[in-house]
Amino acid sequence: MAADPRGGGPSDTRPAGGAASPSGATDLVVDARGRPCPLPVIDAARAVAALTPGTVVELVSDDPASLIDVPAWCRMTGHALLDTRTESPGYWRFRFTIAAGTGRERTR
Repeated sequence: MAADPRGGGPSDTRPAGGAASPSGATDLVVDARGRPCPLPVIDAARAVAALTPGTVVELVSDDPASLIDVPAWCRMTGHALLDTRTESPGYWRFRFTIAAGTGRERTR
């Protein structure tokens, strides 16, 4: 497992185990809590690089800049932002689907 994100190490990236959410299942969770801008988006980009199109990823962040950065990153990369949920205490969950042309299939 990666170092605790609150300690300044890498974020925690783990399979979601099909965890249900209001709009469907999540395949991978990237926990970037405690990591300042722009690290949550960088962590998401690194996780996406090893995934195939259609994979649903959830990014968890407590950085308020993520509310702007994650939707902008999804638009720039073509990933579909499925939903953004405010959780307590003071963090957000962003769910998006990986677009074609990113990640593993690009190297084939």
